[in-house]
Amino acid sequence: MTLKDILHSKLGFGAAPLGNMFRDIPEEEALATVEAAWNDGIRYYDNAPFYGAGLAEIRMGRALAGKPRDQYVVSTKVGRLILDEIEDVSARDLGEKGDVFKYGLPNKIVNDYTEDATYRSIEDSLKRLKTDYIDIVWVHDIAQDFYGDEWLGKFEEARKGAFRALDRMRDEGVIKAWGLGVNKVEPIELLLALDEPRPDGFLLAGRYSLLDHDRALQRVMPTVAERGLGIVVGGPYSSGALVGGPNFEYAPATPEILAKVAAIKAIADRHGISMKAAGLQFALAHPAVAAVIPGASRPARIAEDGAALREAIPAGFWRELRDGGLVNPAAPLPIED
Repeated sequence: MTLKDILHSKLGFGAAPLGNMFRDIPEEEALATVEAAWNDGIRYYDNAPFYGAGLAEIRMGRALAGKPRDQYVVSTKVGRLILDEIEDVSARDLGEKGDVFKYGLPNKIVNDYTEDATYRSIEDSLKRLKTDYIDIVWVHDIAQDFYGDEWLGKFEEARKGAFRALDRMRDEGVIKAWGLGVNKVEPIELLLALDEPRPDGFLLAGRYSLLDHDRALQRVMPTVAERGLGIVVGGPYSSGALVGGPNFEYAPATPEILAKVAAIKAIADRHGISMKAAGLQFALAHPAVAAVIPGASRPARIAEDGAALREAIPAGFWRELRDGGLVNPAAPLPIED
């Protein structure tokens, strides 16, 4: 069974904002956003313990309580344990994501990719999500919070621990699929080079968007497509930069990124299309992409995403992007040349 078979639809819901990503989101607003996603027909929900130190999973569990479990797909992640111990949030060392969830819960977060930690993480997620099973499990940020060659050590820890555990769980039917959930291409390349274990696909955040896609396009997408695996594209709006937000890759956007956004938007405005439509439809044009999961923390954003997916984009827009050097010439576009 491929990721596309499991997910059923191309548009999912990324739950990172439910963990108070960048701002303190009222409980009612968070729950209403998930309800709006359900009412709009979204049936794939991606989460992680890391999002607000468990807060996003707790909120999603509340929001989906009472929904028919066989009618939706849930993915979550392993690699970070959320402890009962309270810590000083401002003192956390979480790499480039250091301040992203400063409004989340103050529970201590521990990196652990071992087999025991994998089972424990899944058990904890089941409780927070209020569900009996999880469909897809991603090994989270294996190259995110470590520097130099340190991430290779964590990768080896995961190879002996999380990868084997998830391979076994998938083969036994406990989960339907597993892979890496990362925002760097290097760990995907490394895993693809191994004979064992056998992932089903990858969640790649921020690396296959209109603003940043060269490395993924050249280094992982062809192999993923050839092997019949799948990519779930996270962060299609590049932390909001593509759609007018101030952040790119969890930090203030650089002048270069802002200039690229402005150039794309000028073309979009000439053709009367939205930047959300451009971002979503660009990502989904690649045959390796199984789904795209924009995040949302307000109900109105859900309707915008659905409309963007259905929006008709003229071929001239894509040709202008290509002619202007704003997309890699090898990137598949939703037009027939």
